[in-house]
Amino acid sequence: MEDEKRTVRAVERALDVLLCFTSGSEWGLTDIAQRVGLHKSTVHRLLATLEEKGFVARDEATDKYRLGLRILELSAHLTRSDDPAVVLLGEMERLRDQLGETVSLYVRDRKDRVRIQAVQSEQAIRRVAPVGARLPLFVGASSKVLLAFAEPEVREALLSDPAWPASIDVEAYRKQLAEIAEAGYATSYEEREAGAAAISAPIFNRSGKLVAALSVSGPSNRLTPDVMRERAPAVVSAAKRMGALLG
Repeated sequence: MEDEKRTVRAVERALDVLLCFTSGSEWGLTDIAQRVGLHKSTVHRLLATLEEKGFVARDEATDKYRLGLRILELSAHLTRSDDPAVVLLGEMERLRDQLGETVSLYVRDRKDRVRIQAVQSEQAIRRVAPVGARLPLFVGASSKVLLAFAEPEVREALLSDPAWPASIDVEAYRKQLAEIAEAGYATSYEEREAGAAAISAPIFNRSGKLVAALSVSGPSNRLTPDVMRERAPAVVSAAKRMGALLG
C-alpha cells in the first residue's frame, strides 16, 4: 500500500512539473522547484524521467526546459469528430467576419475557464486570445455565462467556495447571474483588464446541456456598452446555431 501511495504521489509531482508550462514556454530547474514547492534534487529526477520519455527537452545553451515532442504526439490524437473546438470553428469564423472582433470558445474546468478555440479579429487593434489560456471564473462575460447557466448545485458550490474573492459580493453576483440567465447573454466592460470588453452567450447541445460559452471580445472603445447591447442578439443567434451542430 505504501509503495502504491508513493507511485501516485510521484505521478502527481510529475504532472505538477508539466503544468508549469501552461504559464511559460521555458523554465529553469530552480524556477520549477520553487513553483511546485519541491526540493531541486527531486525536481531534477522528475525532469530527467520526463526528458527520457520525450515530454520535456532541455536546452543545453540556456539549461532551461521546454515541452518535448511527445506532447505534440499526444495532442494530435486529442481532436475528435464531436470536439466543439473543431465542429464550431466554421461558425466562429462566420461570426468574426460578421462582427469584426475576436471570437473565443470557453469551457469550465473545475474552478477556472479555459479557452479551447479562438478566431482572431483581422483589425489592426484587436484582442489577442491564445488558445489554452486559463482564467478565473469570477470575472468576465464568459465566466458569468458558464456560472449563470450551470447546474444549480455546480453554481452554488463555486459561489460558496472559500477561494471566492472577498472583494466580490456573492449575493450581488448571484443576482447578476440570475439577470444573465433571464437575458440569455452576459457582457463585461473592463472587468478583467483595462481597455477590453466582451459579450458572451451559452452554447447548449441538442440535449440541452451547457457545452461552452461563446465570446466576442475587443477593445472597449469599439465594444462600448451600447454597441454590445446591439450586437448581443447576433452572438446569441450564433450560439444557437452552434448548439444545433452538437450532438
